[in-house]
Amino acid sequence: MHIAILTFDGFNELDSLIALGVLNRVKTPGWRVSLAGPSPTVTSMNGVTLHTHCDLAEACTADAVLVGSGIKTREIAADPALMAQLHLDPTRQLVGAQCSGTLMLAKLGLLGTVPACTDLITKPWVQDAGIKVLNQAFFAQGNVATAGGCLASPYLAAWVIARLQGSDAAREALHYVAPVGEKESYVERAMGQISPYL
Repeated sequence: MHIAILTFDGFNELDSLIALGVLNRVKTPGWRVSLAGPSPTVTSMNGVTLHTHCDLAEACTADAVLVGSGIKTREIAADPALMAQLHLDPTRQLVGAQCSGTLMLAKLGLLGTVPACTDLITKPWVQDAGIKVLNQAFFAQGNVATAGGCLASPYLAAWVIARLQGSDAAREALHYVAPVGEKESYVERAMGQISPYL
């Protein structure tokens, strides 16, 4: 199983790296999580430069693709050459987006009439793209999921794990990253967010 997290210049570290960390709690043979980007390195909104694991073409063949957010997402979503490289298909893969990544799913036509979650800054842009924005942290329909707010990233990651490896695996991954003294309540709250959509 290959899970790719699309990560562009200006990316939000919390969205991409929390998802990367939670998803990598799964230790099943063949499970691979990649940061994917349009270039070998990407620099975050706070100046952190990362090496990507794969390019966009390889990412589009993954079993699951998460679209991270960042301060340049509007520019990226308005770049026809870049957007043309994103051949995502919910009929053959799980597709999710975090915050402004939801705008990219809207522009790619992957949301259709499905409502979505996003952050408060991106909300009007997603609405302008014709998508109803929900006042909640997570929503999924079929193979497409969206999350709103940086700390909703574990919900998106846990949804992917639950869909590909089962709810027990998702619970284990969440338990690992949950704060000490809050582990059981954190896991129950997080699973409560995603369970209706499994």
